[in-house]
Amino acid sequence: MSNRVPLAERMRPQKLDEVVGQDDIIGDGKILTEIVRKQEPVNIIFWGPPGTGKTTLARIIAREFKAEFIEISAVTNGKKDVERVIEIARQNWNLKLRTVLFVDEIHRFNKAQQDAFLPHVESGLITLIGATTENPSFEVISPLLSRSRVVVVNALSKESICEVLRRAIKAEKATKRVTKKAIDYLAELSGGDARSALGDLELALSLSEKVDVDQVREAAGRKVPGYDKQGDAHYNNISAFIKSMRGGDADAALYYLARMVQAGEDPKFIARRMVVFASEDIGLAGNGALGLALNAFMAIERVGMPEGGIILSHVAVALAKAKKSRETYDGWARAQELASRTMGLPVPIWLRNASTKLMADLGYGKGQKWEAGFHLDKNYLPDEIKDEKIL
Repeated sequence: MSNRVPLAERMRPQKLDEVVGQDDIIGDGKILTEIVRKQEPVNIIFWGPPGTGKTTLARIIAREFKAEFIEISAVTNGKKDVERVIEIARQNWNLKLRTVLFVDEIHRFNKAQQDAFLPHVESGLITLIGATTENPSFEVISPLLSRSRVVVVNALSKESICEVLRRAIKAEKATKRVTKKAIDYLAELSGGDARSALGDLELALSLSEKVDVDQVREAAGRKVPGYDKQGDAHYNNISAFIKSMRGGDADAALYYLARMVQAGEDPKFIARRMVVFASEDIGLAGNGALGLALNAFMAIERVGMPEGGIILSHVAVALAKAKKSRETYDGWARAQELASRTMGLPVPIWLRNASTKLMADLGYGKGQKWEAGFHLDKNYLPDEIKDEKIL
């Protein structure tokens, strides 16, 4: 059994200036650099995709504060573990030593568990640093959010991943063993996840003396996209898909569609969104769009995947290239707002149905002669709002 430390762990930065690809939060005047410079403990919620350095940043901050760093995971640790941490923090407090508690996957703690941190955060007993891949606005309780700074940690660019890989290759004295194309391919496969890229590199180096694209492909296997169908990626991708069709960019629409399909998104969910889009954004500019989108939904139900991807792509391109009109969408919104304000107004008497003799005697439906055509000279809206324009 080998005790060799994984490459990703060995390459973990020890100082802020060693961190790659986070220029928005590290550097002169940037939030993390300023927090360290001022030496004033700040509770932080790091929000970002996997493998972007959230844990690394927490460790660096604790080291800069000369604090004891205690790491727990909301996936594997529970209430008793938190209580033990608080006891350690009390002991540190008496020794005038700071305690930084890092909670990985903090969104996995329920409300009651998150509430347990509050008094100790407020008293300063612990400096809390949480990490989450989910939007903290929805997953972290408001009292904890209000006492913390949310710091967005971005997915690393391809260039940043390549830099991380080059550093690792140099540290492993393997510069001559890995081709430039292999480095590029590793970066492309990573999806912005440095840990994943380093893991694939380490495996590829163990499989062959010379690492090229084929070796990387063998080491990486089929990559599962970083996509949670209940998380942000789900909403971000469908939003980008809809907005690409709205903007008439068929290439982008196909790209985001492909991302969703490869990630295993429910094709019926995509088809439903296209049905809505057809009326919402194309509307009167192309009345056939709704029928096309609805037929796509029914075809997906009957054909399934993977062939259903062809159907989705066909309709997505058609919707993206179609002329757009939001006249009915905007009109519907105005109609609902007007109706909510004037629900009590009586329907004009001439429009009412005279289903009894009494109603007819009261003038219901008087003047209706539909066989002669529409009454273009009459007011169909209640008199009080007869001049309102919806469309």
